[in-house]
Amino acid sequence: MADNNIPAYQTRPVAGTYDQAIDQGLRTYMLSVYQYMMLGLGVTGLIAYFTSVTPALFNAIYGTPLMWVVMFAPLGIAWFAFGRIDRMSASTAQMWFWAFAAIMGLSMASIFKIYVGEDIVRVFFITSATFGALSLYGYTTPRSLSAWGSFLIMGVVGLLIASVVNIFMQSSALSFAISAIGVLVFAGLTAYDTQQIKEMYSGSDDSETMSKKAIVGALRLYMDFINLFIMLLRLLGNRE
Repeated sequence: MADNNIPAYQTRPVAGTYDQAIDQGLRTYMLSVYQYMMLGLGVTGLIAYFTSVTPALFNAIYGTPLMWVVMFAPLGIAWFAFGRIDRMSASTAQMWFWAFAAIMGLSMASIFKIYVGEDIVRVFFITSATFGALSLYGYTTPRSLSAWGSFLIMGVVGLLIASVVNIFMQSSALSFAISAIGVLVFAGLTAYDTQQIKEMYSGSDDSETMSKKAIVGALRLYMDFINLFIMLLRLLGNRE
């Protein structure tokens, strides 16, 4: 509550300083989100490549039922661990994030056996440019994207169901449709999640809370990037 005895002109510099502090805090927070995300992608990429070029490790996973554990483990970690992040310390949340990124690397090793290396690199750069533009839009647009949320979540659920069905159907037409719709859904989620992550910021948060919010935000954008990359690779990549 403002003190009425303080002249109005004396309060203006304080307000301006406060706004600058909020802006600086928001920039620091968002940089942390993107740094965690990029490091997570780096961990995933390195482990995926190393696994693909190590026959003993690759065969131990993809030549046994362990393949199914590796494929579904990241989803289990995301639902179980990050659904309880409020009760974790920031260091524990980081540990789960790196574990998630590492297991995702194991689950993505097969793409190096399926697609031409040049196509993987090309699609990665296409994904990076697309992701960057959409995330920038989500960060800077004054328009609220909250109305997109329920529609995009339904899209993700639909894609998951269709993907499971297509494991048994092996339909190329359905696979193409899943990939094309998936690009649109995860493109929309990139912008939506960026805006939501930005709105999660609060200047009153302590460093522990801020760090956990940054990790959760990084996980959301990481998953958007990975899924966008996979969908584009299915559309644009040439199989070996």
